[in-house]
Amino acid sequence: KALQAGTSHDLGQNFAKAFDLKFQDKDGETRFAWNTSWGVSTRLVGAVVMQHGDDNGLILPPRIAPIQVVIVPIYSSDEDRSLVLGVADKLRAELAPAVRVRVDARDQHKPGWKFAEWEQKGVPLRVEIGPKDVAKAQVMLARRDTREKQPIPIEGAAALIAARLEEIQAALFDRAKKFRDEHTFLANDYDELKAIVEKGGFALAHWDGTRETEALVKEETKATIRCIPLHGDTEPGRCVRSGNESKQRVYFARAY
Repeated sequence: KALQAGTSHDLGQNFAKAFDLKFQDKDGETRFAWNTSWGVSTRLVGAVVMQHGDDNGLILPPRIAPIQVVIVPIYSSDEDRSLVLGVADKLRAELAPAVRVRVDARDQHKPGWKFAEWEQKGVPLRVEIGPKDVAKAQVMLARRDTREKQPIPIEGAAALIAARLEEIQAALFDRAKKFRDEHTFLANDYDELKAIVEKGGFALAHWDGTRETEALVKEETKATIRCIPLHGDTEPGRCVRSGNESKQRVYFARAY
């Protein structure tokens, strides 16, 4: 299904008049402002949750994650705490400010509790540091998207972590694009369009460009035009619903 987000609307001057919102133009004249509306707030948050999340919580792409890396120290004594926190703070300093990083040094929660919490919040990378890791001059790196864990050397860890964040960003994009492409199909007639949208897919079909035809398709299938490609298939054809001439194919799908 499709999720409508990032749409723009010209609201004109009605709201400006209602709230007495004015500006001074280049000629010094006072005029009511023209307003627009953009669906890029909670809808996009919902889209991220739906597209990337799993049963364990959020999975946030690194570029939009408030916290990109969380460092979780592991210790059982005051001596170990001092040792491990020293390494954690040093790594944090090496990562910041290029990476949004936090050291979770809370004593009231055990490491396993912290792991689950940060996974639920979708932090892309978790770094685990315990006394044994320090002795081996390594840290343990855990990815949120694949849940894979891998030891990496402390020396040069900041550069490796930054590179891993880029890998995660690309992997999430590629996974989402693959899912979209695997659920997009050509519809060469109306029966094919109906079958595709019934299964929850995107149908790329010819449309005659009229609102009347789109309204009929919506009434009969609950699907609407989700996107008119700017650089898509411009081959002429026949509208799958009306049979009239069509300049190009458009995407039909049901919406949430």
